[in-house]
Amino acid sequence: MAGLTRFLLIQIFFFITTLSIASYTFISQLQSLASQQQLVAQKSIDYYIKSYNPTDDTPLGRKVAITFNLNSLIVRDNEGKIQESIQGDFDYLPLFAKLIQNSSPFIRPQFVVNTESNLKLEFTIKLEEEASSIHTQFIILLIIIFILSFLPLLSVKSIIKRAQENIGNNMSLMVDNFIEKNDKNIQLDSSIAATSVSSIFPSIVRLNAYLRKKQQEIEQSALSIKQKAFKDSVTALGNRNLFVEYYEDHVESAENQFGSLIMVRCSELQLINQTRGYYHGDEYIKEVAQLLLKSTGTYAGATCYRLNSSDFAVLLPNIPLKEAERFGQDLQSKFTEYQRSAELSSVGNSGIVSYSSAKPLGELLSQVDTALSLAQSKQTNAWHVLKDSDLMDNVSANFGNQNWREVIDDVLNNSRVQLLIQTIMPTNRSAKVYSEILARFKTAEDQILPTASFLAMAEKLEQIYHVDKMIVEAALTSIKTMNLGGQFFGINITARSAHDEQFMIWLERRLLKDSNISTKLIFEISEFGLQQNIKASKRFIDMIHRVGARITVERFGVGLTSFKFFRDLKPDFIKMDASYTRGLEEDKNNQYFMRLIVDLAHRIGVTVLAEGVESQEEKYIIEQLCLDGAQGYYIERPREI
Repeated sequence: MAGLTRFLLIQIFFFITTLSIASYTFISQLQSLASQQQLVAQKSIDYYIKSYNPTDDTPLGRKVAITFNLNSLIVRDNEGKIQESIQGDFDYLPLFAKLIQNSSPFIRPQFVVNTESNLKLEFTIKLEEEASSIHTQFIILLIIIFILSFLPLLSVKSIIKRAQENIGNNMSLMVDNFIEKNDKNIQLDSSIAATSVSSIFPSIVRLNAYLRKKQQEIEQSALSIKQKAFKDSVTALGNRNLFVEYYEDHVESAENQFGSLIMVRCSELQLINQTRGYYHGDEYIKEVAQLLLKSTGTYAGATCYRLNSSDFAVLLPNIPLKEAERFGQDLQSKFTEYQRSAELSSVGNSGIVSYSSAKPLGELLSQVDTALSLAQSKQTNAWHVLKDSDLMDNVSANFGNQNWREVIDDVLNNSRVQLLIQTIMPTNRSAKVYSEILARFKTAEDQILPTASFLAMAEKLEQIYHVDKMIVEAALTSIKTMNLGGQFFGINITARSAHDEQFMIWLERRLLKDSNISTKLIFEISEFGLQQNIKASKRFIDMIHRVGARITVERFGVGLTSFKFFRDLKPDFIKMDASYTRGLEEDKNNQYFMRLIVDLAHRIGVTVLAEGVESQEEKYIIEQLCLDGAQGYYIERPREI
């Protein structure tokens, strides 16, 4: 009887121990799965909110809850007031999973804060299928443990006597080894189990292996999704999405961060694709990427990205512009060497600007694009550094000893402006488009001034209002004297002037003076400029609409803003930034983005245009994406009005 008692105690000990292991494994797997799924959901919802553009009247919270299969969701504003609330419970969980959730929650509330839309989201995820799968495995393991624990009771007493001496020790040893190796993430093997308990070990090992496999599959799937979303397939560099995420996380959100941003534009990509084929175009892009990586190799923390088909971005943390100039020289030298060996007319140009934590990404991209434009106007493979001192003090080499203030005053006093027009071609019969009026400025010697530099200097020297007035007056005069009142024309206005109350009063009176022409005008303002002062932008747009004119938001997509911004301002046209058009035929990401913008814009009555169209392939894709108009050198080169 004493032997049987000992045997029963051993069996009970075996049952409790293995049940503890099973419970521990069950709880660990639930917690690990929930942790991973919650992290993936948090990042996915954060990215979704940042790029969210409403397409119907469905509330944001409901869309997020449906899209990500959430159990509960609370949407609050900055003041903590609840905007939306979707409540759920955990009744869907299997019995044991629900008990664990009630006693030691593995599904916990997660938070996403979006400063741009002033929303705070609190949510819990739903793990119905995953929890059911693990729960089923746990039940199976419980059945196995129960059978193995109590089946020996049916055996003969002699077997119990022989087994009772070693089962306790062997079970204890196996459990200790199991826990030790499992905690150290070491692959389990049969060496931890003695013969007397070896029948239990395979089931535990199979279950443990199965759960580990599922965990690895989930981790690998999440990693694969992120790699596809953030990696360029041709160069293996990070893409635009990763660049934006890196800048927001490591620069904008950090303190006292500074450095240099270099944007490189591959000037020969389109020509190579057309004359040598896309394979050689990809090889050209790969070679440029390798040259960039070689040039950044000596800079600690430097990162390279491919923003679109022809543009690369390089971030040099903690590198001032002086050192970045040496980087530009080194890169130009490498480009020139590659140009000779590959028998190309050029390789690429580079624009260089400084960045800091206080500088928004939209403003930074606008500045580096200006620097890149100035580099393209210099020489083959040239680079250009754009800095504040250049805008205020430096004298252009083209003007000898004249400084910029004297040049601008001369242009204004003598109305040295030349107007050109470039037609926007409608891509369908119902599209109503216009011709854009382009301004060129001249010196007293009749030399053409670099437009980007001239406008940048005029803005820094508080002369931009007068420049915009001169352009408007010249445009109205030309339209009247040449009897072009039946046509529609677009005129560029800087955001600085649009936000100035005195300029707005002057413009309204001037347009009312020629009201028959005003209804034929469309004023173009950059997306980034409008963002700087939303209230002033809305006042300006409302005034333009009052006099019968219309508004185009140009360079759309550079500012990385939400579509709600445009719905509130109610523009008539949006003009996609040329970076989205360039190489559009091979850039699936940009095609998807433009299709999304077209669908959303058309829903609220906004016409979508594309600029920078330079090939038949780009024009064809734009037509297929249902944009309303196309502008660029392939459509028509600028000509005198």
